Amino acid sequence: MKEQFVHDGQPVQKERYADIIVDISHEKVDRPFQYKIPAALSGQIVPGMRVRVPFGRGNRDTTGYVVDLCEEADYPAEKMKEITCIDEKGATVESDLIKTAYWMKSHYGSTVINALKTVIPVKHKLKQPEKKKITRCVDTRELQRQIEVCEKKHQRAKVRVLYALLEEEILPYALLREKLNIAAPTLNSLEKQGIITIETESYYRNPVRRISGREQAKALSERQQFIVEDVMNDYRLGRPFVSLLHGITGSGKTEVYLGIIEQMIAMGKQAIVLIPEIALTYQTLLRFYKRFGDRVSVMNSTLSMGEKYDQMERARRGELDVIIGPRSALFTPFPALGIIVIDEEHENSYKSESMPRYHARETAIQIASLKGAGVLLGSATPSLEAYYRAAKGEYKLYRLNERLTGGCLPRVYTVDLREELKNGNRSIFSRKLKELMEERLAAGEQIMLFLNRRGYAGFISCRACGHVMKCPHCDVSLSEHRNGMLICHYCGHEEKKTKLCPSCGSKYLLGFKAGTQQIEEAVHKEFPEAAVLRMDADSTRKKESYEQILSAFADGKADILVGTQMIVKGHDFPNVTLVGILAADLSLNQNDYRAGERTFQLLTQAAGRAGRGERPGEVVIQTYQPEHYSIIHAAGQDYESFYEEEITYRELLQYPPAAHMLAVMSTAKEEKQGETVLNGMAGCIRDRFGPEKGLYIIGPAPAAVSKINDLYRHTLYFKHSDYEKLVQIKDMLETYMKEHDLKNQNVQFDFDPMNTF
Repeated sequence: MKEQFVHDGQPVQKERYADIIVDISHEKVDRPFQYKIPAALSGQIVPGMRVRVPFGRGNRDTTGYVVDLCEEADYPAEKMKEITCIDEKGATVESDLIKTAYWMKSHYGSTVINALKTVIPVKHKLKQPEKKKITRCVDTRELQRQIEVCEKKHQRAKVRVLYALLEEEILPYALLREKLNIAAPTLNSLEKQGIITIETESYYRNPVRRISGREQAKALSERQQFIVEDVMNDYRLGRPFVSLLHGITGSGKTEVYLGIIEQMIAMGKQAIVLIPEIALTYQTLLRFYKRFGDRVSVMNSTLSMGEKYDQMERARRGELDVIIGPRSALFTPFPALGIIVIDEEHENSYKSESMPRYHARETAIQIASLKGAGVLLGSATPSLEAYYRAAKGEYKLYRLNERLTGGCLPRVYTVDLREELKNGNRSIFSRKLKELMEERLAAGEQIMLFLNRRGYAGFISCRACGHVMKCPHCDVSLSEHRNGMLICHYCGHEEKKTKLCPSCGSKYLLGFKAGTQQIEEAVHKEFPEAAVLRMDADSTRKKESYEQILSAFADGKADILVGTQMIVKGHDFPNVTLVGILAADLSLNQNDYRAGERTFQLLTQAAGRAGRGERPGEVVIQTYQPEHYSIIHAAGQDYESFYEEEITYRELLQYPPAAHMLAVMSTAKEEKQGETVLNGMAGCIRDRFGPEKGLYIIGPAPAAVSKINDLYRHTLYFKHSDYEKLVQIKDMLETYMKEHDLKNQNVQFDFDPMNTF
């Protein structure tokens, strides 16, 4: 029989041993170590707890995290070291987050240390700020007597304090020190005399400034109400659920989120709301704060470490109901999590670009399963992964097909830039876009200009006929390198850049290089009277710059907002009636199998910013490839038609979600070193699996950016319909590296990559 002890009148199993992951800098130490639980700590140690343990030959005092508890030792107990003590200095780690870290390690390829650093972003307790106050301890008569005494002694500082206390019995300490110029010894002397008391209280930092005004819940449509009740019914019945809300732009998805969360809060549950960009924080926070008050907070990279720590503690203590933020907010330690909402779930930013390369969608589902919570995905342009699973019945699918305002989707014009060039227009703005901009400015309405790009474009296209230089083997665009070569970063195909277009013979075979600054300058030149705001990586470096730019535009302080992807993600400006999409082809011709999907999503989302108020909207899409199915379906705002065409392509070529991919990248100082390592890995898998049906090995080939900081990068791809088979391959490759002493090689894994390496 297992030994028991009694806690709160209930028998509890007495645990004797703890598996502990040691938090040390050496990332290769990624296994738990077993320690004995001393009698003094019996019944106090729980999974997720932070402890101090002796580690290594020198028994160095080290921090560790309890991963699991057990009653049987893995090796002789007499040789086992004991836990020293519970670490009181650090924040307690939730056991579910520890389990999530282990899941991430096995699911995505990572060390446990890296996974722990991801799920526990703020590990060390930070000193809470303090507020001091001065309280008078005597009545008015005695206070006046003390004033007379101090005046006779010429104690002017004390007189100032006492006169202030005549008006207010309690005063902020900082006010007296800074405004009245009172030194600390003066206040200490008054306290010794029993005239005042000095009290200190700590408080949690709150990054959310108080927002005036509260709003009642809006009346939901019949369809919205049905979705809210159906989701809540699944939760009340204890059915863990993953649901996809596919609603057109402006259909009121946020109101559905609010309705569900309101009912969750009424049940004593908490909610995590993920948003793809920090730029969306202000608008989202505004809506949630006005509904739920100051029990709403944010978590993102703009917060100080102290602010992050305090939000984690407020959540842990149950002092928050809702946390809003990008993917890192997923690891908020709520004690009673009810639902995780992932808004704009199609966004690439939900995939981490550092180890572990986790996706917020799959990780949210894992966390929800541990917590008994639900997951709600929302988007006007769902990722193919989410819609594919919904179509197969793995996710429950809800649709919202009408705009909340009752208005219609904007009218979309597609402009062929090839024709503009033929007609002598070399401006950034097509004639149609310029005409509509003039009309909107005259009417006092607002305009958004979206440049569909990130950084400089690497693809080459013909300005005369629209031909794009593509790989003959992979159907992705070739990337231009400085040596004049065009390279495919999937299979390694290379060819020399030609001076003339192979399709029409034109000499206008060029890369497109234009940025938001050039667009802003062009707007000022064409429309000198218009007030213009620019929103991109350069203009949003300061902490509150997102909020300032968006607030200014929402308040009508600018006529035109110029920006990249960050301006088309979920923003709602009722006075915007025109959206101009410049150079739609830029994302279409990235060397990535997701290029068509990304283009459709960006164009549809951008178009959806127009006409969200009472006035109808119009959209101009400028493109060199108006015949491409992504652009055709985006112009028609027709997701289902796009999905059917795109999924056929994915199934044919065995790309996600029809199959799965494992990308392996090696980084090395020598050009051939990384390639040699990957060749060995590819050979290992070929030897283990042989000619297994459905397994495809591609590469190795140079990475998309083949050299960074004098380090050479190569990639290797594996494709298989079974995700677990790729996890097995990843495990084999990790074993191969250990067996061949490749521990110093920098190798990263990425499952179903969102971006090419």
